[in-house]
Amino acid sequence: MEKKQHFVRRELLPREVPSISLALLLAAVLLLNVLLYLYLNKFSSSLGRVEMDSGLCPFGHFKFGAVKNCSPWLSCEAINREVRKLKCVGEGAVKKVFLSEWKEKKVVLSQLTNSELKLDFLHGLRMLKALQSKHVVRLLGYCEQQFTILTEYHPLGSLRGLNETLHIPKYKGMNTWHRRLMLAIDYVSVIRYLHSSPLGTLVMCDSNDLDKVLSQYLLTSDFHVLVNDLDALPLVNRSAGRLVKCGHRELRGEFVAPEQRWPYGEDVPFEDDLMPPYDEKTDIWKIPDVSNFFLGHVEGSDIVRLHLFDIHAACKKKDPAERPSAQEVLDTYRKVLTLLIREAAMPSTREML
Repeated sequence: MEKKQHFVRRELLPREVPSISLALLLAAVLLLNVLLYLYLNKFSSSLGRVEMDSGLCPFGHFKFGAVKNCSPWLSCEAINREVRKLKCVGEGAVKKVFLSEWKEKKVVLSQLTNSELKLDFLHGLRMLKALQSKHVVRLLGYCEQQFTILTEYHPLGSLRGLNETLHIPKYKGMNTWHRRLMLAIDYVSVIRYLHSSPLGTLVMCDSNDLDKVLSQYLLTSDFHVLVNDLDALPLVNRSAGRLVKCGHRELRGEFVAPEQRWPYGEDVPFEDDLMPPYDEKTDIWKIPDVSNFFLGHVEGSDIVRLHLFDIHAACKKKDPAERPSAQEVLDTYRKVLTLLIREAAMPSTREML
């Protein structure tokens, strides 16, 4: 009888130990899932925050850097008195851009270079004032009489230099599929904002090739995307039957949308008056090509492309009406990011099991 009791005690002991280990293991897995949920929830909340960020100043004011208080946009007098040009850092068809200094801070001073394009310059200024948000470069001041605009300086420059920046030792840790997809999400967020802006549906017309698109956007020091050049931003108003045309010259190439190309063949000379207008879906057509640049060729980028295949195929529909909205593209991008983050966490969970 005693032998039987002894045998029972020996059977129970090995089973109790695995039970305790299993409980600890399940608790660890549960904790990991909770942490993952909290991260994804925080990420989703940050993506869904309102366009007019609470950190922005009231209309006509600005703040940047560590400054807490808002200041009025600088006037002509203040710009002439307080802003010092350092060097020319760029020149386009409409304006010349100078790296400048204001109160020991680096800023950007843009000045009109071609008087024939002053209406484009003033249109860009009007857009910049009206569209101030987390998606748009910060306006610090302007002088209409002297055709001058003062904006915040971003040392990493335009998106044209993204790949070079990511090869700098300081930023190599950013060169991941996750960070690159985040930049693509930022870009699509800008397009979505322009398509549903306070002014109505705006089309990004300075986008006839990839290099031109990238030159319109800035890369911030904390790796976000801002639209910088708003000179060519016409308004679509369907209820009034108002569509747009991006310039008065013939557009060619696969980068521009089919509806932006001359529809009457090589035998008929291009005439602007005969060119049909179009809507904001031209921006949607270009999203896959721009996103492909963002994703680059890092580990995991091909998996991201695979997950985005269907939405990108929809963006390339020949009929503009069949293409998704910018909001639908943005929603898909966010879902893919969330899915891939969750999948990246799963191998460690399986190892624990």
